[in-house]
Amino acid sequence: MAQHQAKKTRRSPKPASHNQGRKVYLVDGARTPFLKAKGRPGPFSPVDLSVQCGRPLLLRQPMPADAFDQVILGCVNVVSSEMNPARVAALRLGMGEAMPAFTVQINCGSGMQSIDTAYKYIRDGDSDLILAGGTEALSHAPMVLKTEAVEWLAGLNAASSPQDYVRQLASFGPGQFKPEISLAKGLTDPIVGLSMGQTAEILAKQFNISREQADEYAVSSHQRLARAQKEGWLDGEVVPAISPEGELFQNDDGVRSDTSTEALAKLKAAFEPPYGQVTPGNSSQVTDGASWVILASEEAVKKYGLKPKAVLVDSHWSALDPEIMGLGPVLTSTALLKRHKAGLNDIDLWEINEAFAAQVLACVRAWEDPEFCKEALGLDQAMGTLEAERLNVDGGAVAIGHPVGTSGNRIVLHLMNALQRKGLKRGIATECIGGGQSGAMLIEAV
Repeated sequence: MAQHQAKKTRRSPKPASHNQGRKVYLVDGARTPFLKAKGRPGPFSPVDLSVQCGRPLLLRQPMPADAFDQVILGCVNVVSSEMNPARVAALRLGMGEAMPAFTVQINCGSGMQSIDTAYKYIRDGDSDLILAGGTEALSHAPMVLKTEAVEWLAGLNAASSPQDYVRQLASFGPGQFKPEISLAKGLTDPIVGLSMGQTAEILAKQFNISREQADEYAVSSHQRLARAQKEGWLDGEVVPAISPEGELFQNDDGVRSDTSTEALAKLKAAFEPPYGQVTPGNSSQVTDGASWVILASEEAVKKYGLKPKAVLVDSHWSALDPEIMGLGPVLTSTALLKRHKAGLNDIDLWEINEAFAAQVLACVRAWEDPEFCKEALGLDQAMGTLEAERLNVDGGAVAIGHPVGTSGNRIVLHLMNALQRKGLKRGIATECIGGGQSGAMLIEAV
């Protein structure tokens, strides 16, 4: 089992010299509620979402909006009316016409990539204050025409005589114009031909994750998020959003506090029917949402009297076989742990994005497997068992949702706040990335 998967991984190269550079602070951040896609476009576009949480975040800062050096925003499904959403958002946020802004895209890692890019700009002395975020409106993912329909329209346009025009009209077939859902195509890997859910099924089988274990994990995610909402632990992190029609959205609306393993057991397998493990109940939800984090140098902290919450200590990115993309967090996080001479439970809190319950559980199992750790991670023995009370303490994407360009930003934002709330020191945020990649960040509370 472990040997089969270990052969499909590739050890991430360690940088020749890890550049410490300047200290980089995580000052503050905010996100919208994550709203479930309900079969039609939601009330907010990607830029709308980023503006909804960006305005209150900027208003509570002591510096003016145009004090930032630049804006970096992750987004995967950019809509045609908002090309380079980072720039559109910066202008709508009143950050000034002179504000440089650009958009980054690395699938599920886009929101974390924005933070990492900002981190390196500040670490290396090129910037002092950056707004880094992620946004995604999956409900606005377009319907696309088939290639046959495009070719038919091209033929119609190219007709040079009435006879050619009539001939082309006669070749029309209604089936040619049945639209395809771009989101479904985007969530299928073009190299291995598997959907993201099918890659989770592979890990469930290889690491013996049962349907019951995945469902139990999913229930825990919902219960943890429901508790965090009830206790007010997300206040300030989640800011209300108001639609153009005046509808108020205050909380993540996908949480099901009353769900149970019995209820989830009734759901059918979504990707490998009828015997698959992965169902809509133990997978991340398709949602719309945005998140921002403010990064600052020590000079900016002193200049504006900022009160940072954490220091961004280090980051790492890895790649592996797309068929087992869900194991990416194991490779990436292990590289960080090695570099800082730490074990799994030397890290106080972990945020592993919950693309699928089985995928998160497979990562935990991989660290426990001596053979996998030796072959894939270059360790002498198993890394150990990641204690459940350290992992996704306030729920994750199974309950909250996974707007792909946003999630990497959200988990860093929440990790920063959770460490502060609990009076803990170190945390790692990590995620798998469609296409067989992964990112991870090590932060320390101030």
